[in-house]
Amino acid sequence: PIVNLVVAEKYGPVFETEDIADVWLRTLPVMTTFTAERVAYVNALKLVPISECATTDNPYREWIGAQIRADMWGWLACGNPSLASQYAWRDARLSHTRNGIYGEMFFAAAIAVAAVSEDLEHILTTALKVVPGESRFVKSIMSAMAIARDNGDWETVVDRLYVEHADLFWVHTINNAALVTAALIHGNGDFESTICSVVMGGWDADCNGATAGSILGTMKGKGALPAKWIGPLNNCLRSSVTGFDNSAFDRLAVRTSLLHKTFSTHNRKEMVQ
Repeated sequence: PIVNLVVAEKYGPVFETEDIADVWLRTLPVMTTFTAERVAYVNALKLVPISECATTDNPYREWIGAQIRADMWGWLACGNPSLASQYAWRDARLSHTRNGIYGEMFFAAAIAVAAVSEDLEHILTTALKVVPGESRFVKSIMSAMAIARDNGDWETVVDRLYVEHADLFWVHTINNAALVTAALIHGNGDFESTICSVVMGGWDADCNGATAGSILGTMKGKGALPAKWIGPLNNCLRSSVTGFDNSAFDRLAVRTSLLHKTFSTHNRKEMVQ
């Protein structure tokens, strides 16, 4: 979210994939990138065309890296899942293809809907509409929702998902997106239960906890979040992004809110034109 905050502040609503690459190279230390992102980063340094950075020597292009970059685009398009997914597509295509892109589009859309709805079924089914309906991604998300509805025991849900996605690597987009989706449905809006369940589920546990927490945090707002999860952070975030170490969460929230107003104004003008 911090990297994409920089993108949004520097380039505004008309940012392009080339602008994402520019911010990466200027603010991200290369050794803090991994798999698909590191490949795209190195490709950009080699002046590989931006449209080819995701496909050149990149066996990781359907892994989870883009999916975990979704948050800012949902926050900047509150209530507009289609627009959130468009922003996410511009971001994801730098390093990912197909299902790797769909994960970021889906969760950006879900976060956008979570800003205006507390119905998790509605949030997730609405977000699915931005992804190609015949994709493996959509089929896996729908299956995960059904598994979570049909099983009251979380360990049974996880076991079912592990069987269903046994052919995928532990940081692939599809299986992790399915696990987050199942935890959201199973947790039924309970913040602590949801993030604990999804982390217990394994695979890319830290990323999944963050994505589930982002959706529920957006849906509920700060005032509804358990103090024991917020207090220990002391309103301080450590970051390797240039200029952002020891940032205050509330200041980042203010900057994001101001950006949302800027993006909303721009989009209303675009619709009028």
